[in-house]
Amino acid sequence: MRALIRLAGLFRPFRGWMLGGLALSSLTILANFWLMTLSGWFLAAAAITGLAGYAAQNAFNFFSPAAGVRFFATLRVGSRYAERLVTHEATFRLLARLRVWFYATLEPLAPAALQGFRSSDLLSRLVADIDTLNLFYLRVYVPVLSAIIATLIMTGFFALFSVQAALILLAGLVVTGALTPYLTGRAGRAAGRDVVRETAALRGEYVDAVLGMGELLTYGAAPALLARAARGNTRLLAAQAHLAKISGAGMAASGLTTNFALLAVTLAAGGKVAAGHLGTADLPLLALGTAAAFEAVAPLPAAFQYLGQILEAAQRIFAIADLPPAVPPLASPAPVLEHFALVLDDVSLRYAPGMAQALRGISLTIPEGGRTGITGPTGAGKSTLINLLLRFHEYQTGHASFGGHDLRTYDSAAMARYVTIISQRSHLFHTTIRDNLLLADGAATEAQMWQALEVAQLAGFVRAQPRGLDTMVGETGARLSGGQARRVALARAVLRPTPWLILDEPTEGLDATTEQDFLRDLAPLLEGRTVLCITHRAAPLALMQQVYALNEGRLVA
Repeated sequence: MRALIRLAGLFRPFRGWMLGGLALSSLTILANFWLMTLSGWFLAAAAITGLAGYAAQNAFNFFSPAAGVRFFATLRVGSRYAERLVTHEATFRLLARLRVWFYATLEPLAPAALQGFRSSDLLSRLVADIDTLNLFYLRVYVPVLSAIIATLIMTGFFALFSVQAALILLAGLVVTGALTPYLTGRAGRAAGRDVVRETAALRGEYVDAVLGMGELLTYGAAPALLARAARGNTRLLAAQAHLAKISGAGMAASGLTTNFALLAVTLAAGGKVAAGHLGTADLPLLALGTAAAFEAVAPLPAAFQYLGQILEAAQRIFAIADLPPAVPPLASPAPVLEHFALVLDDVSLRYAPGMAQALRGISLTIPEGGRTGITGPTGAGKSTLINLLLRFHEYQTGHASFGGHDLRTYDSAAMARYVTIISQRSHLFHTTIRDNLLLADGAATEAQMWQALEVAQLAGFVRAQPRGLDTMVGETGARLSGGQARRVALARAVLRPTPWLILDEPTEGLDATTEQDFLRDLAPLLEGRTVLCITHRAAPLALMQQVYALNEGRLVA
């Protein structure tokens, strides 16, 4: 239940919308209840009056009850419509709040704290689990609280006629609205959690299958993946079938309780009528009121079944939200830099306790405006050095300074103001060239984008496209060649002239001719910048002023 309390805390900014939807839902239930009770009394009273003769008919007030029936009928329709508007508006606001909050929570955790999670799993939590959490308001919060409010008012109304009938109604509503949901919720809690887990696992399998389709087909691994997905689908269907059985049993129990309560209220009220303590027309009032009262608790068995899924989704979301960032957020603003030299003195870094050191006693000085190359085999620690500078991972021993200030006084957001990176893995989003360029500078004009493309030697290609800057690049730049995708990254660097430029394997995957062309166009961008080039290829190192070798985390001049 702690997870639900935390969830309610996230919804606090929208409590006005939430309470508005709750009030309208309660009003709708009560309007229907009073419509049925008044209609039952009015029809019975009118029939009795019709049998009593002209004097009684002339004395009977037909107009006030008829107006009351119309009022409650109109109120029910209006409140139901308003309830739908308000609750759905609240739902969409809560959904937006959850997604923005979770994304903002993920941002400082990336990439270090999230490296143990599959991207498909993170996507599942961001989309499916957030959608499941959003059911809390519409499927649990509103039905439960409106049922409690309506139950108290309806039983109080019944007590005006018969305390016995009120107690019977209260008992029936408690059984249907509390006991039955508790039993069905408890029986379906494990299955609800299984539905969330299996759905997330299947989504992960299918996302991985789509992303790795080429490798799966090449190595003949697709049948094994399909078999694994089929087993997961079977488990999911079994959990859903179990929930359906429990739901059916809950509905049957609710219907049975409703009928027993209706029978008991009728017998109790009938005894009062026979004894002369109630009017004859009060009997259908109480009978129809009993039938209408159970509308308040009808959604509760399903609400408690949703609770299992909501709790599991909440635990999955908060499990990530509670992860500590590898680099804690700054307690005060980062110092303003006057120069941009980097000094590492005997720095060591390990990714997790118990793991081997990825960097071992590194000492390195990169002066402002200097160009430094780092070469070494795969796994030597080259990418770790970049992660250290970008503040994605924290070093454990030694001292590091940037611009004369302790590197720990900067976080990744602060370092991003000073550093631009061109990488073999520079991500291109499945959108237009324009949008991918605006990622570097959201305020860039079209003229500035074309100038950046000219520098990157990509303007001719873009102009040749029918849609120009609005040409779609495809998922991860699939519609561009490797060299063209790298030039989009180069154009981003032109639009974002930060003091530092990091080149992370900038020519990896390019043929020799394309590599030379790319480096020729890259060279002007290095002027006036401090450059760190990480590569195991010789050609980019020709642009550097000093080169070091990195092997097994150790730096050699």
